[in-house]
Amino acid sequence: MIGLGTLINVGAIIIGGLLGLFLGRNVKVRYQDILMIAVGICVLMLGIGGTMEQMLSITDGGLASGGSMMLIITMAVGALAGEWMNIEKKMEQFGVWLKKKTGSNGDNAFVDAFVTTSLTVCIGAMAVVGAIQDGIYGDYSILAAKAILDLIIVFIMTASMGKGCILSAIPVGIFQGLVTLLARLIEPFMTEAALSNLSFVGSVLLFCVGVNLVWGKKVKVANLLPAILLAVLWSFAPWA
Repeated sequence: MIGLGTLINVGAIIIGGLLGLFLGRNVKVRYQDILMIAVGICVLMLGIGGTMEQMLSITDGGLASGGSMMLIITMAVGALAGEWMNIEKKMEQFGVWLKKKTGSNGDNAFVDAFVTTSLTVCIGAMAVVGAIQDGIYGDYSILAAKAILDLIIVFIMTASMGKGCILSAIPVGIFQGLVTLLARLIEPFMTEAALSNLSFVGSVLLFCVGVNLVWGKKVKVANLLPAILLAVLWSFAPWA
């Protein structure tokens, strides 16, 4: 069944969120705070690991780095484009709307929880590659693996940040669902180089999410999202 992978992923996020919400009610604030820091550090390390994997290569002379120019240009141009579109503000407005619709007006952390968790579980090559494989071959194995990871992440984040995290299932469902439906159109553009660039920049943005979790809102990560699309386009440039 095409689209099953996304349904599994969405279901896993909801289950993880509900478990985290139930257990989080019994966790003291100081434990929630340290849990938030722990999650942030894990996200930081996932971002660093993914970035180093794409940036470094082994040569006869040892380690060599690459992709610096691509990263700098796509991040800079992407940041300007994202700031112009004000993606972060639009996500926050959607979060505010969800907050009202779910009767969560008393939850001051709802919007930040929704935006931060949505970015954490949406950014990355697994979402794109998994959705494409699901859409073309009906193979949901990658999304099933992602679902397990997301369940754990959302479980911990909900326990520390609140129920806004659970609704990250909505953007995941929309994004991965659209990629699944458009899989045959998108697949030719997902070359090895394009996926490498996507994973590279996506890992950098994941690191930024970790920064926000550990040190508070420092980076408008949503406004950097166009950098991922630019990174894919970069792979088709004559100089790439």
